[in-house]
Amino acid sequence: MSGFLNKILWATDFSEEAQESLLYADAFAKTFKAEIVALHVVPDFSAALYDAARVIKGELLQKMAAVKGEAEEKIKAISKEKGIPFEKIIVMEGTASKIIIDSAEKEGVDLIVIGRRGMSAVEKLFIGSVANQILRTSPVPILLTKKKTGTPQFKKIIVPTDFSEREEIERDLAWDLAKGFGSELTLLHVLELHDFEFSPRVLEELMESLLGRLKRRKTREKADLQVTEDVYRAVNASVGIAEYAETHNFDLIVISTCVQSKLERFFLGSTTEKVISYTQIPIFAIPPTYCLD
Repeated sequence: MSGFLNKILWATDFSEEAQESLLYADAFAKTFKAEIVALHVVPDFSAALYDAARVIKGELLQKMAAVKGEAEEKIKAISKEKGIPFEKIIVMEGTASKIIIDSAEKEGVDLIVIGRRGMSAVEKLFIGSVANQILRTSPVPILLTKKKTGTPQFKKIIVPTDFSEREEIERDLAWDLAKGFGSELTLLHVLELHDFEFSPRVLEELMESLLGRLKRRKTREKADLQVTEDVYRAVNASVGIAEYAETHNFDLIVISTCVQSKLERFFLGSTTEKVISYTQIPIFAIPPTYCLD
């Protein structure tokens, strides 16, 4: 299958998570006949160089050139070892999230693949990981992978849906992914209970009503895909999505990021960002730019 994804940007910091994400990038590239661009970002020391003495500045510049050269050689070695060809290798200085976004735009890629790193509670609340920073401004979808062993597989793909006007974007992308990988596709709606209490009868009626609404959604072109719909109840959407995906052994979550305001995004984050922090399942995340008219 070709045309859906033509070029993939794999961003690496040479961590184990990044090595794992390369396997996913390769799986996507082989399935959709795409090229892979490899990127490594070196920390920017320009601020330190500003007031440095000429001798020190010269030494730092030489060291930086050597570090960049070593990084490029390391990427070439990874390519040879894994047997994964790169259409291009990029090594640049700067802030990781900004360089990744700029490179994605300049190279005209269709997907960014990165590994997730651990986040502290403070980072989750106020700053977010590099992955979340990329998600908020990326021009293309992002595949966030987990650290694991074995060959990536995509037998089961889940798509959370909230019946919003723009949900067809993620459903269409999930459909293309499922067709490419030959995956089972599940459409999930989470009934958010929050702190409200309902009688068993009312809960059952709500669940049946929502499931009926899911099954009445626009049909897709006929294909050899198994598509199911389900409704799951949880305290909130992010918890419900993570719980359902984990307990039902899904291989990929396809989800978009749409929030009501910049203030909400800064303090609370989107449902997508919360799911990213809750689950270890790989996530195909659709950025806010796809939610714009």
